[in-house]
Parts: sequence; structure tokens; C-alpha cells
Amino acid sequence: MLKGALYGGINAAVLTAMNADLSVDLDRMARHCRWLLANGCNGLAVLGTTGEANSLGLGERIAVLEGLVERGIPASKMLPGTGTTAITDTVLLTRKAQELGCRGALLLPPFYYKNPSDDGLLAYFNEVIQRVDGDIRIYLYNFPQQSAIPFSVDFIGRLLQANPGRVKGIKDSSGNYENSLSYVREFAPDGFEVYAGDDSLLQSLLKQGSAGSITAASNVNCALGAEVYANWNNAAGAAAQEVLSATRKAVTSVPLIPALKSLMARHTGDASWINLRPPHVKLSPTQEATLFTAFDASGITLAKAA
Repeated sequence: MLKGALYGGINAAVLTAMNADLSVDLDRMARHCRWLLANGCNGLAVLGTTGEANSLGLGERIAVLEGLVERGIPASKMLPGTGTTAITDTVLLTRKAQELGCRGALLLPPFYYKNPSDDGLLAYFNEVIQRVDGDIRIYLYNFPQQSAIPFSVDFIGRLLQANPGRVKGIKDSSGNYENSLSYVREFAPDGFEVYAGDDSLLQSLLKQGSAGSITAASNVNCALGAEVYANWNNAAGAAAQEVLSATRKAVTSVPLIPALKSLMARHTGDASWINLRPPHVKLSPTQEATLFTAFDASGITLAKAA
């Protein structure tokens, strides 16, 4: 396990609470953030894929960051997603995160134009980092299933060499253990933070030197993740990992973001959690039944909602 990581431990890819008119419900989102921090989360990856960030405009994303800080959520605990397809928008969001006191920002590649060269990706990230020009650390977001642009080991090496001290780590949502392991083996010895995007890989990657996890399912299973993290090299951690993996399997048995929102609605007794922005749609009754059966069968127990 990597020691001294800025976001070391369990980080939730935080859900964005929506009102019936599909505006963001900042009060409910802040309550959820407080619950996460009280129940095993070390950090909060807001405005990511799970948070429906690419369905939010720039003004809305800035309002989320400002609104959470105004409601007492520590900026130092947040790792906001600030990567967009436009250099200027990415710089704007990343500077705002820095201004508010966030220690890091999580950046997707510029995902609209497919099959960019490593030279093109390097030019994009170099431009962003130079324009942001501050202390905020950059984390890469590898999610090729959504972005269609994977980050290669060679690319990361070139980026680190071009920007010493600025690029701090990566969230790997590829779900591929060997891919995550290649990042760990190549870069973790120098302090590069590799975060599993798949809960089922948490303990195995911690044993190899990863920094922890950033996952969607941490919205509901963060206490289990914290138990694995605290016991990464013993039998208690292995037992917790079994349950953690079962919860991951349950929430991915149906569409993931609607699944997590259905679980939150059930857990809190607040049906407003089911609100999603299109193209996401709420689960059907059959899908919800499948989800709840599998999730409950995992053996997880959730702490009382905030």
C-alpha cells in the first residue's frame, strides 16, 4: 500500500442529488457528503461520471463546488472532476477547484475526438497544466469504456517527465487488474497514486502498492472499503473484500447510476434520490427488485442515513 497519498484510502465518486425539475439539490448532496465522510470515506470525487457531471453545464459545476464548500464540506477532501473536451473549460474548472482549496483535480482526456495520438494528448495536458499554473495536483481519469481513450504507460511517463511534481496519480476505471498493476509497478515507487475504480480490485491492488480506490459503489459500501483498506494485508481485510466485491456485483447487475440512486432512495426514505438527468432513466420495478435482492444478499449493513 502506498503511504502518504493525498487521497489515500476510500474515495466515493459522489452522486449528484437532483430535484424534480432536474436542478441540483445542494442541501441533499451536502448531507450525503457528510454521511460519506462519517462512514469510511477519506475523500469525495465530486463531478465525475457517477455524479452525472457531463450532463451539467459549466455554471452548474461551479455552483456545485461553491455550494458544497458553503455548506461546510471541506474542499481539501474533494477531488472534483474538471476534465472537459475544451482546454479553456478544463482550465476554468480546475482553477476554480484550486481557488476553493481543493488539493487535486481529476481529468478525463479530451474525449470527443477519437484515437488521438500520444503527442496530441500530451499537448492537451501540457497546455492545461501550464495555464492552471498553481499548486493543485492533477489526477488522470482512465475510463476507456466511456472516453474511448486509454492512458498508456508510455504516455503517463512522458507526461510526468514534462510536468515534474504536477501530475500526482490516476483513477483507473478500466476494470482491468493487469492495466492497474502496470501503473502501480511503473510509477508507484516514485509516489504516483493509483486508485482502483473497481471495488473488487481494492485489496489485491493495495498489496501491490496502490493508494486506495475511487468508486461509484462507495456511495453505499464505503464502510466496507474502509475495513479493507485498514486491513489490506490480513484475513480481516480478505473477509471484508469478499462482501465488498459482492456489493459491487450487485450494483452493476443493473444500470449503475440509477441503481445507486435507487439504493439511496431506499436507504434514506427520500424518493427524490431517484431523479436523474436524461439519458439516464430510473430502474424498472423488476430491475429494482433484482438490485435489492442481490445487494441485501451480500450481507452489507448500512449506517443510518444523515
